[in-house]
Amino acid sequence: MNSLEDILVYVKKIFEDQNFDKQPLTLYEPFRYTLALGGKRLRPLLVMLAADMFSADLKKAENAAVAVELAHNFTLLHDDIMDASPLRRGKPTVYQKFGTDKAILSGDVMYAKAYEYLLKCDTDKVPALVKTLTTVLIQVCEGQAYDMDFETRSDVTKREYITMISLKTAVLLAASLKMGALIADADAESMNYLSEFGLYLGIAFQLQDDILDCWSDLNEFGKVIGSDIVDNKKTILFLTAVEKADDDDAKELISWYLEKTNDFQKKKQRVIELFEKYGVRDDVEQMIGQYTIKAIDALDKINVEESRKENLRTLAKQLTSRKK
Repeated sequence: MNSLEDILVYVKKIFEDQNFDKQPLTLYEPFRYTLALGGKRLRPLLVMLAADMFSADLKKAENAAVAVELAHNFTLLHDDIMDASPLRRGKPTVYQKFGTDKAILSGDVMYAKAYEYLLKCDTDKVPALVKTLTTVLIQVCEGQAYDMDFETRSDVTKREYITMISLKTAVLLAASLKMGALIADADAESMNYLSEFGLYLGIAFQLQDDILDCWSDLNEFGKVIGSDIVDNKKTILFLTAVEKADDDDAKELISWYLEKTNDFQKKKQRVIELFEKYGVRDDVEQMIGQYTIKAIDALDKINVEESRKENLRTLAKQLTSRKK
């Protein structure tokens, strides 16, 4: 079994070895720029960690790891356009740097390349891997549709929000783990528990992201602080605040999210003040802890030696206490 640090180095090396220096530049320059931004490489890391947990040859998981990361970045390119996000990982987003048309096209080729890499996996594994990735990409698009719908609704519930982030974020983490397990010929029950671990961890991961959007350092976080507020995202912070606030404060919060304003700084400042007044950060941190416990409970049920689960336990702690 490899250490978490060794597998992360292995994953980074995989992407350093990929050659996307192709023509036409209008297509592949934004493609290369996106991958050069780096990021946590969390999804390919999960593929490799799952394969390693079940004692697979990591070389056999490389193409699936690349496929998952390309699929993830495809969703980010399009997501940034829809949200008009100026920064991604501390750098200008692809559509800001290269234009919307090139960003869309580069995202499209990433989507296609993801499947090209999957087809390089062992032929007996390809059908299950393709089915897994296809299912999850449909779910991610469904989650994004819900996210956009919520921006113009005033009646979003916490349950709906958890469903949305499960689709938009958590299912891809679960699928990454499942793909690594598929390559390793893990038994069906273990794969189910591993997917459950990934789903709960993904929910906790996104809730932590919601907190970081309000309370973090731009240079560390890599995205504009308060962008969820500016974009009228009905995050768990907003929903918890409305639920806890008195009538006047609840009405004010809702009005900030429904009425148009150009004074974004004032909006962010006032909304965060209301979040802090009602202690919603503490409430959400408790939720993160609860989902993390659920994730670890699922991990405990997987039928491998306890020592082989340690990398995922460590990663879960890192992801739910991160600052970026």
